[in-house]
Order: sequence, then structure tokens, then C-alpha cells
Amino acid sequence: MKPLKVAVIGLGYFSRFHLQAWAGLDGVEIIGVTDLDPSRIRWARDTFGVAGFADAADLLARAPDIVDIVAPPPAHAELVRMAVKRGRIVICQKPFCRDLAEAEAVTAAAETAGADLVIHENFRFQPWYRTLKAFLDAGSLGRVWQCRFALRPGDGRGPRAYLDRQPAFRTMPRLLIHETGVHFIDLFRWLFGEIETVYADLTRLNPVIAGEDAGVMLLTHAGGVRSEFDGNRLADHPTDNPRRTMGEMVVEGEGGAVRLDGAGRLWLRRFGERLESELPLIAPVDDSSFGGGCVAALIAHVAAAVRGQGALENRARDYLPVIRATHAAYRSAETGARVEL
Repeated sequence: MKPLKVAVIGLGYFSRFHLQAWAGLDGVEIIGVTDLDPSRIRWARDTFGVAGFADAADLLARAPDIVDIVAPPPAHAELVRMAVKRGRIVICQKPFCRDLAEAEAVTAAAETAGADLVIHENFRFQPWYRTLKAFLDAGSLGRVWQCRFALRPGDGRGPRAYLDRQPAFRTMPRLLIHETGVHFIDLFRWLFGEIETVYADLTRLNPVIAGEDAGVMLLTHAGGVRSEFDGNRLADHPTDNPRRTMGEMVVEGEGGAVRLDGAGRLWLRRFGERLESELPLIAPVDDSSFGGGCVAALIAHVAAAVRGQGALENRARDYLPVIRATHAAYRSAETGARVEL
């Protein structure tokens, strides 16, 4: 079988996880990378032994099968339009585009070109969430009532907040929901069904950043499940690695409760019982990478789908409701009212 030819556009902090994943996948060849910063191109070339290109057009001229866009949202629309081509898969990092109108236009352009546009939404590929999804879909908790996730990465404190890893966070006018909470909007929608209403109360705790870094978002889903995102980037949680799960979750239903801890373990407590039992994960955990190896899991999923092994998750068209819910969260925070979708 011919190797899949992959091009990577954008070499910021998170691109290392993409490059590691592609490099570790059999039957894949990274044909080149590009970035606006020549020093990043040199880094990728020296670290991964890949060819560097001065601009995206030169790289795309190499006719890749898959284009992986890891650039920031302001660059998404132009890069996606450059990359889409009939039969090609284009992966685009989240947050997808700058706003809903741009995302809708880019999605339509990809569909017109006959390309598959996939959003790199990786939290749902974390091994504990794949396990939780299978557990809930099997009916093992009975009717699900509610879910709450407490985001506590502890990385947003003080005058140097985010500078060491992702300095762009400091100037984002919208941070907590647009950049981080969007992961959980997608996750909750995937676990519990379509989102019908959104309520949010957001605030900024660290004055050195532009956007909000704490707040609560409450979603109601078709079928009645209520999911709560309780975010505070200044607080932490008990774990040896705050970025593994970035917090803790509890899902409650007729049969009891499932709890995710900071070690990436799932614990089941049946209704009426006092003790918990650990649920074995159905997917392997790579604790040397982000989110238990979720980037590699997503990328392997895309490569398998290209070869006809399974259907693609998170096509752009399917992801648009996530962006609508994100915008609704900010409308709710501005007005103090629940927003219907």
C-alpha cells in the first residue's frame, strides 16, 4: 500500500504532538512542513527530519493526501481554501476559524471542492472518554441525569501566566470558553446528544490577560441531560500532571455515578453503595503525550478512515453546532439570560 503523504502547516507549541503522531504511524510519510517563522521550520527539520518549505503554496504543490493545519484561527480560512481539493482530507485545529460566519463559509468551500474537512477536536479521543462513551452507550448507567466537569489546570496564575507554553492565551479577547471550554462543548454533545440551551456566567481573575479565565457554563441536551462546565484556570486539582485530564468529572444517572480523577482513572459507584470500583480503559494511555495520547488517537482514526476503515468523526459540518453553542455562551454571559439554540 502506498504511504499516505502528509503536509503539516503551522509549527507552534502544539504542533509537536501532531508531528510525533504522524511520525509514529505506519504507512505515513510527512512530506514537509511550513510556518511563517523560519526558526520553527528549522526546529521541525532538526527534530523530526522533515523537509521545510518557505510557504504553504510550495508545500501543497507536493500533492499531499492529508493536510494538517495547526495554525491559529486567523489563518484557518485562507489555509483551508488553499488546501481543499477533491479527494483530499484537510484537518484543521480548533478553535475553528474566527467566528461562525467564517466557519460556515469555509465548510461550504470544502464541500464544494469535494474535500473532507475534519476539525482536530481531540478531547473525545482521550482514552478515559472513549471508555466512558462505550459504557454509557451500553446502558450501563441507565438513564443519565447530569454531568459536571471542574476544569482546574492551575496554569493561569500571576504575571507570567501562559508565557512558557502558549503565550497567545494572554491576548485572546475570549479565552475560557472559546479556547478551552469548546473542548467540553464538543465532548458533552458527543456523550449526551444535541445541545438545546446554553447559560454562562464568566469572569476574569488574572488582570494580566485579556479574556475570561473562570466561570460556569450550563448546557441542556435533547433528552434532558444537563451538563455543567465549571472552569477556573488559576485553581488546580489533585494529580501529578495537571494537564493529563485538566480536571475532574462526575456523571450521574439511575445506576449510580462514574467519576474521572486526575490520574485518568474512571471509578464507578453503584446507587446505594459506598465503595467505588475502577473501570478498565478500553484504549491505551500514552502518558508521555498530551491527554493520554489523544492527538495520536485522532490522527490514527483519520488515517484509518482514509483507507476505508471506519467513518470520519467531527467533519466540519457536524462541528458547526459546537461553534454555535460557543457563541451562545458569550451571548448568555453578556445578557445574563439562557440562550436557546
